[in-house]
Amino acid sequence: MVSIAPAHYTDVQIAAWLRGLLTIAWADGDFTETEQSLIANLTQEMGCSDPDTVLFKTISAADLAEGLGQSKITAENFLRTAVLVAIADGLYSPPEAEILKDFSVALGIKVKALESLEHTLCDPQDTETAQEHPHPDLLHPVKDWLDGMAIHDPRLARFICHLVPPQCPFERDITLFGRKLVHIPPLCKLNPLYEQLVGLRFRALSYLADDCQEDVSAYI
Repeated sequence: MVSIAPAHYTDVQIAAWLRGLLTIAWADGDFTETEQSLIANLTQEMGCSDPDTVLFKTISAADLAEGLGQSKITAENFLRTAVLVAIADGLYSPPEAEILKDFSVALGIKVKALESLEHTLCDPQDTETAQEHPHPDLLHPVKDWLDGMAIHDPRLARFICHLVPPQCPFERDITLFGRKLVHIPPLCKLNPLYEQLVGLRFRALSYLADDCQEDVSAYI
């Protein structure tokens, strides 16, 4: 039997999806007020009927599988967005990898790309490994897998448009008393999967504009 992605996700699926991403975001133990506000705004944007079931609540792997349902395509698309959240800061940490592994097992999805991603693991507390970039060849399977995500739901499309910035943030220097303290490179240099983020955002915008006939000027 071929698994077909639903044209639209239910409130239960959206709630489970958001809580799954929240669980990934919380994996490093740091969840700032800005991130909390973002989750609150996105939850409202996605039109969840009961926001209290989403806001600031993590989800177990078993509950995630139950909430997303039986569609393998839905489960795999969730895992794609989970990877993007996990590596959004350019680092893929052991706690994030462990949660993603638990999620994939519960969802019954075995993705070889996730195995290659494990080779890029680094400890944010280890300054030497945190500054290293994974070899490009290691990420080819991950990039191809992420590029395979199709957008079929307007709420998910809006979520992606909010989550991914419209352009690579400018690099800048932090100075104090006329002396440079630190140089912050643009996000596209920090995140080896930045092109996949941009591509996903473009597909989401195209879906909203072409299929849903929505005005996307607010996202540009």
